[in-house]
Amino acid sequence: MPEDPINHIDFDDLNKRAISSPLVTHIYTADPSAHVFDGKIYIYPSHDIDAGDAFDDLGSHFAMEDYHVLSMDSPEATTATDHGVALHVNDVPWAAKQLWAPDAAEKDGKYYLFFPAKDHTGIFRIGVALSDSPIGPFIPQPQPIQKSFSIDPAVFRDDDGKYYMYFGGTWGGQLQRWRTGVFNPEQPESPFAFLPADHEPALCAKVARLTDDLLEFEEEARDLVILDEMGNALLQGDNTRRFFEASWMHKYKGTYYFSWSTGDTHYLSYATGDNPYGPFTYKGRILEPVVGWTSHHSICAYGDKWYLFYHDSSLSKGVTHLRSVKITPLQHDEYGFIKTIEPYRPV
Repeated sequence: MPEDPINHIDFDDLNKRAISSPLVTHIYTADPSAHVFDGKIYIYPSHDIDAGDAFDDLGSHFAMEDYHVLSMDSPEATTATDHGVALHVNDVPWAAKQLWAPDAAEKDGKYYLFFPAKDHTGIFRIGVALSDSPIGPFIPQPQPIQKSFSIDPAVFRDDDGKYYMYFGGTWGGQLQRWRTGVFNPEQPESPFAFLPADHEPALCAKVARLTDDLLEFEEEARDLVILDEMGNALLQGDNTRRFFEASWMHKYKGTYYFSWSTGDTHYLSYATGDNPYGPFTYKGRILEPVVGWTSHHSICAYGDKWYLFYHDSSLSKGVTHLRSVKITPLQHDEYGFIKTIEPYRPV
């Protein structure tokens, strides 16, 4: 077998060259969804643990059991406050395991935590839990959102007060198993089963407007299509650009920015459009690859400045499923392009 390149990384040197440091170091956190509520930054990450599950392409080793909420008084803070467990899988009647990347929203003084989990049949669904406080505890609804599936919910509030959920993830996120509109349970259980061929249009993230109470989809989820510079849908074989997981939406100067992770090629990319549904045209990369298999992020404004929240595995010395949340400034240039970020300074 070839040598693992991770064994040759000098992590002391890497951490010195990192452009930012972990916001908490007493636990491992990943997939940060950041929001400003009442002038304070709240981060809703997944909580990585080492549960002893074998590494596989389905993500079985990502065996998260609960959510913690982090907060920062400002982006200049060097650390975040951990407010403890906000929701545990044992509190969710319909969920069996794997509380993966969540998101949160606020409406009329209520706070909503949106989260994926595998139900008792092994299918990922998306649930919602409510609280009177941004730090929880959150009380889950007894059932997942009707017609929800896959992973990585990201909820965006548009200027007109409408809320939209963006979601989906391939491989272990099961998006490819929903290509016909119903879950395909055929064996073998493989992340590569049911994927489009390389010459076919890539799998798309999904988008659905939420009901006024933010508890259900108001409509059928639809594809969020990403186009290349010629106006053609990105192909499945275009794995340095096509969608894999980790949807996020932000709006800058009237333009909608959809961003995502390319998964197995480890880039954070973005595309722009003129409405919440798209189509969106690919524009470039936000973040070059970090140490660790996955990239998952959020983009949040604080005052008139923008920030990227992301994670890497430098603190755990490259352990894929033990990641740490970080923050770094993000810049849009005069033409609206996002300046690509290098996570580590050169040697």
